[in-house]
Amino acid sequence: MSIRVLVYSDDVNVRQQVIVALGRRPDPALPEFEYVEVATEPVVVQNLDSGKIDLAILDGSAVPAGGIGIAKQMKDEITDCPPIVLLIERSADAWLATWSRAEAVASLPIDPLDLVGTVTALLQVPA
Repeated sequence: MSIRVLVYSDDVNVRQQVIVALGRRPDPALPEFEYVEVATEPVVVQNLDSGKIDLAILDGSAVPAGGIGIAKQMKDEITDCPPIVLLIERSADAWLATWSRAEAVASLPIDPLDLVGTVTALLQVPA
């Protein structure tokens, strides 16, 4: 069994930074991660709607569709929406993440320790 993690950004470098930061298994208490890289909003919606994603990491600065708006839409439309982590560039955008109902935020540029801590806490790994 693995944890399916959707990583959305229009920037391939951001997607790769997330995947490299988290690795195959960011914590020994978790199963291995399997990544689904996505560059467009329709594919995010399709994947989240499938029910086969366990965690979504969305780039709040992606264009033309930012992760904050997508998170809000998914939380409004999908009954059992998986947890969402929003990547934000400015700490002032944290209120938008709250509005979107995302479960957590992490900083852009990617801070590997911050991202791993955020994701493992969200997946309820005991400290």
